[in-house]
Amino acid sequence: MNQASKLIACVGFILLQACGSKNESANEEISSLEVSVPIQIDTTLSQEFVADIHAINNVEIRARVKGYLDKIHVDEGKAVRKGQVLFTINNSAYLAEVMRVKSVLNQTIADLKGEQLNLENTRLLVEKNVISKTQLAIALAKIEGLKAKKEEAQAHVKAAELRVEYYSIRAPFDGVVDRLPLKMGSLVDEGTLLTTLSDTKNVFAYFNVSEKEYLAFAELGEAFKQNAAVSLLLANGELYPHAGKVETIEGEFDKNTGSIAFRARFDNPEKLLKHGSSGKIQMPKKVTNYWVIPQKAVFEIQEKNYVFVKDKDGIVKMKSLLPEFRMPHFFLVKSGFSKSDTVLIEGIQLVKQGQKIRTVFKPMRQIIQQAKTL
Repeated sequence: MNQASKLIACVGFILLQACGSKNESANEEISSLEVSVPIQIDTTLSQEFVADIHAINNVEIRARVKGYLDKIHVDEGKAVRKGQVLFTINNSAYLAEVMRVKSVLNQTIADLKGEQLNLENTRLLVEKNVISKTQLAIALAKIEGLKAKKEEAQAHVKAAELRVEYYSIRAPFDGVVDRLPLKMGSLVDEGTLLTTLSDTKNVFAYFNVSEKEYLAFAELGEAFKQNAAVSLLLANGELYPHAGKVETIEGEFDKNTGSIAFRARFDNPEKLLKHGSSGKIQMPKKVTNYWVIPQKAVFEIQEKNYVFVKDKDGIVKMKSLLPEFRMPHFFLVKSGFSKSDTVLIEGIQLVKQGQKIRTVFKPMRQIIQQAKTL
């Protein structure tokens, strides 16, 4: 045998030995792998829904008269009290109008007093038959006419004074001032937006729930729903420190989305929540008779989830599952498992379909308790 033939034979022998070692490794029994048997539990989960935050009171403050913006008494983002003056519009022209209508009223009152004196004289002359009763009727008619003019003048005075009050725009309730789009000296018309005022001592959180989720919530029972607290997850992922409560549910489902709107109320003593902000409502959902499967026991192949289960001969086989809910460290599965299934918990990356293993059993409740400490 020449040198080349010896080299080829040597390489072939090495490859044969390597393949043999590989096959032996594949068929080698793996021991001390942790397994458990799934159990069914009843629990209450937290579902998340996108929510829009609204102030309890949020109104636009608009001018009710035309004029120049004389003074702005507040600043953006500042808290104001009910009745506090926010804006003043120049009202010099209407102050003059108030004086004019008041003078008309005073003149009418004076004319009425004069006619009342004249009425007394007319009545005396009629009693003495100096003048006819017709003159008395005319005097009484003049009195009634002047009384009507007096009432008309009083109405003009009230209207003018009320219009002057419109030139001082006051806060309708306690709240926080939004942006001020106009500056002093600006000409405003009737209806011009001056700012927006929000009362955020309490806020509403509106969120939409599907029909299936609504029915699940309805199954919780009236006593539970009346006392059920909901949580609010802020936009930065932090939990809002105050719990809320579902106050009301709309009367019908949206035909386009198939959902119904819920409204929850939250206290907002620190004024952290603002009108127009967003978050996620966490609402309780009761689930019953769901199988608990540790997440570390689940692996994915082509977007499908599987676990390894061991048969009575110690051979592992793949079993598919469809997780319906996720909770910390575990999946909840409605069907597909039984108390006779032995699920591989640890070492799923070490085994293959059809491989024989030796295992160590650990109760599922012990695994759940250990997960709570993580």
